[in-house]
Amino acid sequence: MDFDRLSGDLKDLRRRNRGLALAVGALATGVVLALIVILNLLGTVRTVIVPPSLNKTFWVSGDKASSEYLEQMGSFVAWLILDVTPSTIDWKKDILLGYVDPAQYGALKTRQEVEAERLKRINATTAFAPQQLVSSEDTQSLVVRGRLRTLVNGYETANDLKAYRIDFGHAGARMHVIGFKEVPYAVK
Repeated sequence: MDFDRLSGDLKDLRRRNRGLALAVGALATGVVLALIVILNLLGTVRTVIVPPSLNKTFWVSGDKASSEYLEQMGSFVAWLILDVTPSTIDWKKDILLGYVDPAQYGALKTRQEVEAERLKRINATTAFAPQQLVSSEDTQSLVVRGRLRTLVNGYETANDLKAYRIDFGHAGARMHVIGFKEVPYAVK
């Protein structure tokens, strides 16, 4: 037996084992870091939802949406509800109901049907010109301020400053309208 050759082979094996140990350590560190990143991303899923028209970029994450999304969706909802004629209110009502929270569907449908009947009976038209949008990411709501103009048989009967609050909720991986009501106009 050649002791020097065996000793050299043993040193070579130890050097290779150290290199492999460093490689395994680096791989283990990478796996731990990947696991930490994955655990941090769990529960923070961002779903891309496209509103009727895109004017700004926005995000939706979990049960929250960005101010930009609330502004775009709120403007669209206000247009569907407040900017109507006897000939457009029915199809706008049907479009609106596709965005309404299932729990609020019946109440909002009844409200819109009553409003449609009233508008048709008196031949009224309402036109809403938004002037200010104030969104709140915390409450997932939007206050729309503007001028509501009402015409009956072609004659203007009202031209008032109005404010409406639109509340949004998250259900079934979608943002839904859960409330629409008039609020005091006071600008803050």
